[in-house]
Amino acid sequence: MSRPSKQSESVKVAGKYSYQGLDRVLHEKARLGILASLAANTNGLLFNDLKQFCTLTDGNLSRHLGVLSDAGLVEVWKGHAGARPQTLYRLTKSGRDRFSEYLQLLERIVLDAQIHQQASPSPKTNSIGGVSPA
Repeated sequence: MSRPSKQSESVKVAGKYSYQGLDRVLHEKARLGILASLAANTNGLLFNDLKQFCTLTDGNLSRHLGVLSDAGLVEVWKGHAGARPQTLYRLTKSGRDRFSEYLQLLERIVLDAQIHQQASPSPKTNSIGGVSPA
């Protein structure tokens, strides 16, 4: 019985860590922070509170909220507190579900990395396949 060639072994692992479920709408750093803030505050957050939690400028937060709203992840509620207009944002049901699925994928990525790290032999030198660090 013949052993698998190096090429067939590399084909088996091709794309092993591509993680197709990493949704770019969710994965962007600022939007991830917005989603996490809204997930932790199920009644929603006012614009200024969300801006403070995520340390974003008005324009940057507005732009990211627009992307999340267009994707159906965030809903907007407009009202007034006295004479001052206020805007409340919260996750939609779909947004909450997609964020939960996204977190499960991130957990799988971390677990895959931990399993790979535990299964890999400790390096004896500072080079990999004849390549040394720059």
